[in-house]
Amino acid sequence: MDEMIKKKIDNAETWRIFRIMAEFVDGFETLLKIGPAISIFGSARHMAKTEKYYKLAERIAYLIAKMGFAVITGGGPGIMEAANRGAKRAKGRSVGLNIEIPMEQKPNKYVNTLVSFRYFFCRKVMFVKYASAFIILPGGFGTFDEFFEAVTLIQTGRSEPFPVILVGKKYWQGLIKWLNTTVLRTGSITSQDLHIFKVVDTPEEVVKIIKEFNLKFNKKNKLE
Repeated sequence: MDEMIKKKIDNAETWRIFRIMAEFVDGFETLLKIGPAISIFGSARHMAKTEKYYKLAERIAYLIAKMGFAVITGGGPGIMEAANRGAKRAKGRSVGLNIEIPMEQKPNKYVNTLVSFRYFFCRKVMFVKYASAFIILPGGFGTFDEFFEAVTLIQTGRSEPFPVILVGKKYWQGLIKWLNTTVLRTGSITSQDLHIFKVVDTPEEVVKIIKEFNLKFNKKNKLE
């Protein structure tokens, strides 16, 4: 390889490390100030404000914000917008972790704290590090990625347990059936792993799970 080309590649890799470090620093410094938070995930494609899951996400975020939690989303349209909208309507902290992708994702207008990322893995760290719970509504590959990231961290002990809640039983039933039959029966997971997450239909069920977890967590800390 030409020595000049090699040097350019080496320099590019070095500067990439600094960009990654800068994203982490910016994220840590911004999110450290928001207090207790909950991350809400879902498709960018559920756009209509009258659509079932859009309304569900908005209601969940509203109730979460009323409980005193900041609401963190990916900052984009669809269910993310609905969650930020609900948080803002409740006069809560509405956070968007936007990602720079080829199909440009513009932050929705309901975000009042915005952090932009170039690297998905930096962004994913922020979702987990500052969230007391994950609420996952219907979505695609990105939503599945966040769900499996969370349960893997808890399963492997790399994270303390926290509520992971799938919303929309009808939407998730195929995945749950596959996990219970194919994946569990082959021994790839244990039956205990299936208790890492809950599946619900209503905002009230989401709130109940979070309240029960916090009560149990606070009692455990007092005993320790």
